Amino acid sequence: MKIICIGRNFHEHAKEMHAVPEKDPIFFLKADSCLQRDNRIFFIPDFSKNLHYELEIVLRISRVGKGIAEKFAHRYYDAVTVGIDFTARDLQAQCKAKGLPWEISKSFDQSARVGTWLPVSDFENPQTDISFWLKQNETVVQSASSTDMIFNFDALIAYLSNFMTLKMGDLIFTGTPAGVGPVSGGDRFEAGIGDKSLLKFSIR
Repeated sequence: MKIICIGRNFHEHAKEMHAVPEKDPIFFLKADSCLQRDNRIFFIPDFSKNLHYELEIVLRISRVGKGIAEKFAHRYYDAVTVGIDFTARDLQAQCKAKGLPWEISKSFDQSARVGTWLPVSDFENPQTDISFWLKQNETVVQSASSTDMIFNFDALIAYLSNFMTLKMGDLIFTGTPAGVGPVSGGDRFEAGIGDKSLLKFSIR
């Protein structure tokens, strides 16, 4: 099982990170040990002093595919949810400054939290119908729609499948909108799609 994460897929997030969106999607991988599916407490790792949350829509791949044409890409995922890509921003900055890969800041244990899955059939057009949100201590800190994405779901699946075979159970974190921010002990997070709360947990 692979966890594939897309970067800079919302214009406003690229701006807040002082980056320019690329002409093609950019992606990185998280290890399967990053995945945490339930609402258990998230413990801030002791190697980071600047941990950030990044809310994303997550796709679940439902069939094997390689070199998938974009017009057929919608056949390759069967469920969506919200997820949080936790990032050790201090470690990421250190790696970037040295021109090094920065998986150390992204691919640590339990850094990919996902919520309850919703079938794609719940949405008339997932590419444009999915509005999602994140609350930190009851305050909305991120909200966006799938229609705001630079590269939509089908474009991402088609592009990724040119480089690697997508397999059943693979997860695609499709990018975060503006509003990423720091995590502190005692924080309470809740995330959902539309009026459905799909993920709720606390930080220590």
